[in-house]
Amino acid sequence: MSNSRMDVLPDTEHRLTDLEIKASFAEDLLDQLNQIIARQQQQIDALMREVSDLRQRVPEGGTVPFRSLRDELPPHY
Repeated sequence: MSNSRMDVLPDTEHRLTDLEIKASFAEDLLDQLNQIIARQQQQIDALMREVSDLRQRVPEGGTVPFRSLRDELPPHY
């Protein structure tokens, strides 16, 4: 091998190693993001069920009657 070819090999190996490291980090990040998205989707689903349950509790007219805080005095008054 000529001197110039021998100089290129270590540089190529170094670059290849760097790319493999970057790919590994990118893969780990992608796995973490997938886990976060799955968890957020579960939270969204739970919130949608909760909103649906709350909507079923609202009277047919869609309005909640006005209640004054004075009407809800503690029992000791």
